[in-house]
Amino acid sequence: MATRTDAPTRREQILKEAARLFAERGFHGVGVDEIGAAVGISGPGLYRHFAGKDAMLAELLVGISESLLTGAKRRLGEAGGVAPGAVLDSLIEGHIDFALDDRPLITLHDRELDRLRDADRKLVRQLQRQYVELWVGVVREVYPELAEPAARSAVHSVFGLLNSTPHLARPGSLPGREATAGLLHRMARGAFAAAAPE
Repeated sequence: MATRTDAPTRREQILKEAARLFAERGFHGVGVDEIGAAVGISGPGLYRHFAGKDAMLAELLVGISESLLTGAKRRLGEAGGVAPGAVLDSLIEGHIDFALDDRPLITLHDRELDRLRDADRKLVRQLQRQYVELWVGVVREVYPELAEPAARSAVHSVFGLLNSTPHLARPGSLPGREATAGLLHRMARGAFAAAAPE
């Protein structure tokens, strides 16, 4: 995902702190007052930005699914004339950026997706399916001998690998962002290569 240079809005600050707190203590373990305190406003002041915690959770989970899909489509659109392997590398890099920079959202998704209203949960699933299918198409261009079901399984496996970042050691004890990103990238490409028939 592209790095933003402008300052985050109050709404974005609230969402970032809500994601962190929800991931640390669970959705029901965090009060509106705590989220407000984390961004320097009163708990009731949050209601100028969100209807409540449920709305924050929905925006976080729907938002990251939209962001991943939009980013992947953008990378694919910029890939005119680029070799399929380079396109796959670009998709992997984009997902690694998410996995390293938005670790609380991965935890939040794993723990709290079922708390969303049905309509929001269905939207998240729909966006995720589109994201997976986009990857499947690129993977099959790189490995044309890989059948579609196998390619889809490989994509899900690689997502599992990349989305394991919340279980890594604390950021200060990692070998550095660049080294971690490089390791994840090599492992993802290795997983796709291993999935392809000999």
